[in-house]
Amino acid sequence: MNSRIRALLTAAATAAVLGAVLPSSTVSAAGVPLQDAIAAMRVEAEVRDGYDRKREFGDWIDADRDGCNTRAEVLLEEAVDEPTRTGRCTLSGGRWYSYYDNKYVTLPDDIIDIDHMVPLAEAWDSGARNWDKAKRVAYANHLDDPVHLVAVTGRSNRQKADKDPFEWMPYEQARCRYITEWVHIKRAWDLSVDERERNVLVDYAAKCPNVPISTTTADRRTL
Repeated sequence: MNSRIRALLTAAATAAVLGAVLPSSTVSAAGVPLQDAIAAMRVEAEVRDGYDRKREFGDWIDADRDGCNTRAEVLLEEAVDEPTRTGRCTLSGGRWYSYYDNKYVTLPDDIIDIDHMVPLAEAWDSGARNWDKAKRVAYANHLDDPVHLVAVTGRSNRQKADKDPFEWMPYEQARCRYITEWVHIKRAWDLSVDERERNVLVDYAAKCPNVPISTTTADRRTL
């Protein structure tokens, strides 16, 4: 099992255990409980003016210059069955689990997308428009957080597009995980929520484990 999957499963398991068995005062020592984290988020109107995905966030990059760009790195790290790598970084075979729609996907038979948990346009609307280009490129290619980027079916990624949780949610059994990761990313990058988004997060959080959300901010060094 690769390091990214191990980190994700460990974090999820720890959060689930803490949320299930510890009182809120104890959970907060490991992070801010989900409901409190949502309550503390800035509520601001979204601003789409000036957004251009390619111009403002760039393309996938190869930060460590090993021949694999960010997309390929996520595919390698999240694979349930490891793909074959040839040449600089051509991948074939392999299998992935798309938690948005509870499906397994394979190369080359299926379309596999790498989704930004908080889409680039949503990030722009929520504060990234005020960042410099280097920070936006860093956001688009951030690999240090195991929930920032996720391999999913092309169909679910197209359905989600740049929507927030008010407009789109994954299949029912994945929704608590989804909103928890959404809130984590927005907090890590100090992104705001709009009123409708905040309200739906509050509604879902009331039905989900009140797990601790890390207070650690993202590594925002430029690439």
